[in-house]
Amino acid sequence: MDTTHRNELALGTIWFGTRQDEDTAFALLDHYMARGGRWLDTSDNYAFWESPIGHGGASETVIGRWLRRNPGIREHISISTKVGANPTVPGTWDAPMEGLGPRAVEEAVASSMARLGVDVIDLLWAHIEDRAAPLEEQVEAFGSLVAEGRVRRLGASNHATWRVERARALARTRGLASYDAIQLRHSYLQAIPFVPLPSGHMAATAESLDYAAAEGLGMWAYTTLLSGAYARPERLPHAYRHPDTERRLAALDRVAQRLDATRSQVVLAWLIGGTPAVTPIVGVSDIAQLDEAMDALALQLDAEARATLDGRDAQ
Repeated sequence: MDTTHRNELALGTIWFGTRQDEDTAFALLDHYMARGGRWLDTSDNYAFWESPIGHGGASETVIGRWLRRNPGIREHISISTKVGANPTVPGTWDAPMEGLGPRAVEEAVASSMARLGVDVIDLLWAHIEDRAAPLEEQVEAFGSLVAEGRVRRLGASNHATWRVERARALARTRGLASYDAIQLRHSYLQAIPFVPLPSGHMAATAESLDYAAAEGLGMWAYTTLLSGAYARPERLPHAYRHPDTERRLAALDRVAQRLDATRSQVVLAWLIGGTPAVTPIVGVSDIAQLDEAMDALALQLDAEARATLDGRDAQ
């Protein structure tokens, strides 16, 4: 279980090697490390929809080159990657993904490790659910990776809470390591329930947050800044355009003004200091955006600020 959480955010690397060239990626990685960053978040399927070959792996490849360029840096950085969602037909969301069967997991992990140039993955995620592969086989496949020393920790991304709990129970009966972290779409603004989200995305709920807190699981969140919509409201997806958003943005502005912070910084501080404490995955385009995000780690929300944000104040 994740009992050593500290104020931190993971650098999202989804566009490395596709929308962001290697020089840009290296500059962001160097600066993230200089600011005390610890976690890089990637996946074996990033970003197949932007790739001329229609398969993922570009992000991991760029990170691997950066690691080789910086001997000794590996002991100061942790790698989070995911398997299960690379397409079996290049460039399409419609065909079956690689899935989480034992052979698929073994081949995906070996490929990720080769691209990254590492002999151990710090945190390996089951990227999406695979209900075609027996859960018992998935538990064995992932647990064996930890037992063999190729993976340190396991996480479930975009999984229903009941599936996570069932997998953890199966692992316990077999004496295997299992998921000690969950990763879901989560931010301060909330989407209308049941409105379709982008393919594969699963939003955090009150139940999943309570489950993570009660079980002591690491809670990671993606799309935390809604693709820049806090700074540029025109980017706000339709699913977030409802009356409660107006209330929340007004509260966010009151807190940001009082603390002399940006909306995005307050959102990150709200996530990091909440219950459960969240590790936000933040993707950035330039150094200025990275600095804005890293500065949020020092932002402390007092009881008054949290009451305002959570709608518990008198206003």
